[in-house]
Amino acid sequence: MLYLAEVQKQKSGFMGGGGKAEFKLIACQRSEQSWSAYDETIAAPDDVTYNAGAIVMVELTGAKQVRRHFEAGRQLVSILQNFSKLQEKSKTQEEEIEQWKQSLTYQSQELNRREMEMEARQEQLQQMEEDFERLDQQRQDIEDTRQEVENLREEFERKSQELEGAWAHLNGEVRRFEERQAEQQQSATLDDEKATTLRALLDQISGAVAPTESVREQLHQSFEILDRQQQALQHHWQGLEGSRSSAQQRQSELEQQAQTIRDAWQAWYDAQENLEHLKAELRSQQQALSLKQDYVKALEAQIKAQADLHRNVCFLADGSDSITIGVSIDLQALEAMPLDDLQRITQDLESELEKNSKFVNSQEEELTYKQEEIDEIQRRIDEANDFDRLQLENELKDEQDGYEMLNETLVGQRRNLREREAILKQHKSILARRQGHAVGEGEPGEIDLKPVLNQIEAHRQAMQDELSQVQATIQDIHGQLEQLQTQVDQQTSHQIAQREEVRQLEANLSDQRAAVAELWGKVYLYEELLQPTQDGYDSLRQTVQSIGDLMSQFQEASDYQLQGITEMQQMIEQLTSQSAELAAS
Repeated sequence: MLYLAEVQKQKSGFMGGGGKAEFKLIACQRSEQSWSAYDETIAAPDDVTYNAGAIVMVELTGAKQVRRHFEAGRQLVSILQNFSKLQEKSKTQEEEIEQWKQSLTYQSQELNRREMEMEARQEQLQQMEEDFERLDQQRQDIEDTRQEVENLREEFERKSQELEGAWAHLNGEVRRFEERQAEQQQSATLDDEKATTLRALLDQISGAVAPTESVREQLHQSFEILDRQQQALQHHWQGLEGSRSSAQQRQSELEQQAQTIRDAWQAWYDAQENLEHLKAELRSQQQALSLKQDYVKALEAQIKAQADLHRNVCFLADGSDSITIGVSIDLQALEAMPLDDLQRITQDLESELEKNSKFVNSQEEELTYKQEEIDEIQRRIDEANDFDRLQLENELKDEQDGYEMLNETLVGQRRNLREREAILKQHKSILARRQGHAVGEGEPGEIDLKPVLNQIEAHRQAMQDELSQVQATIQDIHGQLEQLQTQVDQQTSHQIAQREEVRQLEANLSDQRAAVAELWGKVYLYEELLQPTQDGYDSLRQTVQSIGDLMSQFQEASDYQLQGITEMQQMIEQLTSQSAELAAS
């Protein structure tokens, strides 16, 4: 089984160098893409040459024996890359799933809305189909009524022609009767044969007068049918006006929604302009942060240069007998101090100096050892491949940081050691002089670098203070950048959501426009269907009304005819009576 392990070395000796290597197992491979935490330490083979802290891959047998081991740099990088890819893929899939959820939710809502609209439109279409069927039925009724009126007109014309023929025959007979009457003016009598002939003619004329009651009844029924059809047409006209009013109202609502969308777009553009200003301010702050960071690097370089100068001056003082770093002690107190106390203090200072010297020397050896490790890692980096170089560079950075920390610690320790040496030297000089030994007043040409070091330290401290101020400013800029970035991210997300919302409103507006256009189409179609029907109804009613007027005229003429026939029959009866009286006498 494959394990991820950290190389550990048991410290030995005063400096902690050397020691036997161990593998601290920190992870176990469960599958190709699955690792779990593990905590166990096993002994490493004798051929292990890894440095302490190195990360390696260890393959173990079932008995926990090391089968093989190798550096984990390349495989660890591959695992991290695969993990990063899986994480990005998982994040992308989560975003896609969230988008799918939102899309499905929107599609479900849209489908429900469309389904409701389709049901409403289906009901409207069904209602219109029923209206159209009633209109067709009414149109058929009108056609039937028109046909009946045409039949009545034909029958009326036929009866009129027969009546005109009878009237023409009657007028001829009347003329002949008048002629005969003129011939027989003296007698003023009418024989039975002629009277019978005249009665037959009058009966024929009387029978030729067309009856008008049935025609009037049919006309009355036609008017009733027309009235019912007019009521149905009026209902359809009212429905048409209602649909027109609904279409106008929805058209007005669409215009209001279009204005709302234009206002929303304007607000979005204004917010987008504010977002661009925020982005410009963010870029300005980032540029200011970059300048401050460059200034910090320059200050850090100057502070490091001052520290190096301070260290070099100290090294110069250590390497030269004519250069010292002066210390301030109370010489008068040493002169007045009892000789035994002075001797005891001097011995204590000498013993403490020896201890400090040993400690500083051990730290110097440790520093030398770290420098050797750094050089070794640098050599391995020069010879390593691209995959191993990443781990070695991280290891080199850790070693360099440790070296710098130890070196900084030694700077103060060296300075403290030199100061103790100077104090011990002055104590020894005063002790020797008070004991009666010949002591020189001071070595010729001795230079005290204490003022120089103080000035260097003061300058370095000033730059350190300025560095702290700049870092505080950078921290403030970081806070402002975080706030600006948060505002930019939030407003960007809001802008994206707002844009999608406005686009959704536009899509809904487009659908509603299509629905309103369809409604207007129905209104126009309804009007196109109703208007010819109404025109046909008006024409038919006018025709029926004309027939009714003709029937009134015909009834009046028939009444006149019947009255004339009655008068002629009375005249014939009178003439017949006269003829009978003349014959009897």
